[in-house]
Amino acid sequence: MKYHLCLFFVTAWFCFGETKCEFFSLFDGKTLKGWRASPGGKWEVKDGVLLGTSQKVDKRHGILFSEKEYSDFILRAKFRILQGNSGFYFRAENRNTPIRAYGFQAEIDRTQNTGGLYETGGRAWVARPDQQVIKERKYLPGEWSDLEIHAGGKNVSVLINGILSTELKKDPGRTKGFFGLQLHGGQDMHVEYKDIRLKNLDR
Repeated sequence: MKYHLCLFFVTAWFCFGETKCEFFSLFDGKTLKGWRASPGGKWEVKDGVLLGTSQKVDKRHGILFSEKEYSDFILRAKFRILQGNSGFYFRAENRNTPIRAYGFQAEIDRTQNTGGLYETGGRAWVARPDQQVIKERKYLPGEWSDLEIHAGGKNVSVLINGILSTELKKDPGRTKGFFGLQLHGGQDMHVEYKDIRLKNLDR
């Protein structure tokens, strides 16, 4: 409860008098407008869902990048993963390499590491959900789940199904960059995202 009250006051401080702080959709449910796919795997829209697939023989990390960069925000989305290892990158750098995305990702996979924070090209695992979190949030691989990412300055937090899963304070990582949906190279992949909404807290 204290955490959520704190978030409310922080958000109010950022957004006072700013209409841009309303949530808006980053995915229109019909097209890839606003997104750009890097080589590797396949991203398409089916039945209002962003569907990402790839085969094990493809070693490239197929990333669907947002066309714009963001710094401070609250992001909400729903995800379901049937095969492989995905992730929701934020504040990421897009480099011309087989990995493509560098920076933080909120881990999305079929294990209870989901909701952890992994820094590609940097410190690797930075934070993972503990056993109490795993018990409370009731994450079921293969079922639709809720993802929420808060980023403000040097503070970052990830919620799964409304439960705080990981958080960092005064972190030295990147503070601006792209969103990116990951298809991990060298794996059979099937992951789905929908209802991607953003509240932009940039000032």
